[in-house]
Amino acid sequence: MKKTNAGRLFVVLLAVLAVEAGLAMWRGQLLVGKHEGDMLHLLEIVFRMADGEWPHLDFMTPIGFMAFAPIALFVKLGAGVGSSILYAQALMGLLLLPLAWRAGLSRLTGYWPYLFGALVIVLVTALVHGEAERSVSISMHYNRWAWAAAFIAILIATLPPVDGYKNQTADGIVVGLALAFLALCKVTYIAAFVIPVAVGLLAHKQHRAFMFALATGLAIVAVVTAFAGLDFWAAYMRDLLRVSASEVRANPGAPFAAVIAAPAYLGGSIVLLFSVILLRQAKKMTEGLVLLLLTPGFFYVTFQNFGNDPQWLLLLGILLFAARPEGVTTNGAGWDMRTAVGLSGAAAFAMIVPSAINLAYSPIRHLGQDAAQHVPLLPRATLHADLQTGTVRALRADKRVPMEVPGSGLDVWAERAERGQADVLNGEELPRCEVMLGLSALFDSMATSLAESGHAGERIFIADLFSSIWLFGDFERLEEGAPWYYGGLPGYDTADYILVPQCSIHPKVRGLVLERIAQRGDTLVEVSRTPLYILLEKG
Repeated sequence: MKKTNAGRLFVVLLAVLAVEAGLAMWRGQLLVGKHEGDMLHLLEIVFRMADGEWPHLDFMTPIGFMAFAPIALFVKLGAGVGSSILYAQALMGLLLLPLAWRAGLSRLTGYWPYLFGALVIVLVTALVHGEAERSVSISMHYNRWAWAAAFIAILIATLPPVDGYKNQTADGIVVGLALAFLALCKVTYIAAFVIPVAVGLLAHKQHRAFMFALATGLAIVAVVTAFAGLDFWAAYMRDLLRVSASEVRANPGAPFAAVIAAPAYLGGSIVLLFSVILLRQAKKMTEGLVLLLLTPGFFYVTFQNFGNDPQWLLLLGILLFAARPEGVTTNGAGWDMRTAVGLSGAAAFAMIVPSAINLAYSPIRHLGQDAAQHVPLLPRATLHADLQTGTVRALRADKRVPMEVPGSGLDVWAERAERGQADVLNGEELPRCEVMLGLSALFDSMATSLAESGHAGERIFIADLFSSIWLFGDFERLEEGAPWYYGGLPGYDTADYILVPQCSIHPKVRGLVLERIAQRGDTLVEVSRTPLYILLEKG
């Protein structure tokens, strides 16, 4: 098959980016349909970084700074945060496009380079995390970005170069940039894929590419160190270790065994393992070896990502079609291995097509959203009113409560139902309930109440999943706080007051925080109380 026209491929990918990013930005605002809590987590990090703070050094997060830096850049330049998110996705697409172009050009032929490049761009510019979820959501955007970069590095490492486009220097630089991005975006991906990528390059005798990839990665480490200092890396590792030991969110979805063998995933797992065998039988030994090494990484990243969407199936399909043997090759059973490998690739595509269509279609779905059904996520932030969420989800404050109350008859089952003990504050049992909707209204109401009672300008530590009160009013940020609670008492020592919600977003977190405070021996003195919260100060 003749080699791909480099100029045509680049123009087509640029057109795909223009369409996907352009549709997303068309309305001039971002209207999200769910995951408001994730949005608060994102906004706190972005605003901190726009003000010059560094992740890990100034606040706790296991996510790398490149997951937020492009968004923070546009906020710092004066754009609203909704527009900044969309601009950042377009910028990331523009940065990854040359890498995807080089990877597709050097490893694929026919229409496959076009499909691969388009897939990378769709992953970067989508407005949903995947699955078949129909709501517009920017939640976990960094997972999509990381998959896009991982696909580039894995493609180059797994397949041999196409005649006419062999350039180990270029390949090494592209792989080095992609892996460095993974390390600075979400460490899960670099941990899962760095060894298979290294083995793939060496097994294909791409020694110069391996050395350039290593040199490129080290150069980026040096640049980051020059700006952030050596302490940045130690702080990064410290945050990762804290999260790995978290009692709250060590992993955000199904157990690891379920991600491999549950009904929703078993078909993909079988196709993956069967593909390794087929490639070996097709005399594609190196490709089969690299795919075998990638297998645990594919499972692990899926396990670590919310929704457990096996997006690696998209790449698997492309790899299998590209790795089909030329001519007639049969295995011991007489199978035509070109057909067998191709059928395996088709099966991989079939299993992930709902997620792929959802990703590609999401900017169009965003274009059709009704702005009248949305309100700003941050009601008082005029500049950032271009980030909006559904009116009902923002303003309808709903909670979930247990029904095993004394006298109900259900209370006899509470112990066997593993209801657990109620949280206790200063000898008082706190209400058992969980906030289900209305985060925007809840935080805005608490911020208003605190300001009216004379606590504006203070640092408020909230015994819950988020301490995002400063996004809704004139309050100081917690030094070394955590935009998302993973464990310990991050930011507690710098707080002026402790706010214990009457009904928490994450009941387990409220109990853990109160337990940690009690373990320190601190006394909390009640200052005020409302139907929404109890405000205390350290005695």
